[in-house]
Amino acid sequence: MIELQHYVLFPNHDNGMRLYRALKALGFRAVIAPTPRAASKCCGISLLIAEKDLAAVKQCISDNNIEIWEIAVIERDVDPQRDRYC
Repeated sequence: MIELQHYVLFPNHDNGMRLYRALKALGFRAVIAPTPRAASKCCGISLLIAEKDLAAVKQCISDNNIEIWEIAVIERDVDPQRDRYC
């Protein structure tokens, strides 16, 4: 089963932190994460959000006038053998 992750990408960390605080105040879960290379080559933060919260996140972005680049959808890349040496 393919699992998708949703990342909100920002032009700067200030907008990321503003959205993070706004989502937390509304009771939504958001995780501050490094921007995945599959989504953008620039460095910076992104917010990992649940797919079920997409509509609310978009509304929060609009209501708070927060600038974002995009909401990237990326296939979760988990290798169960990663860092296993034995």
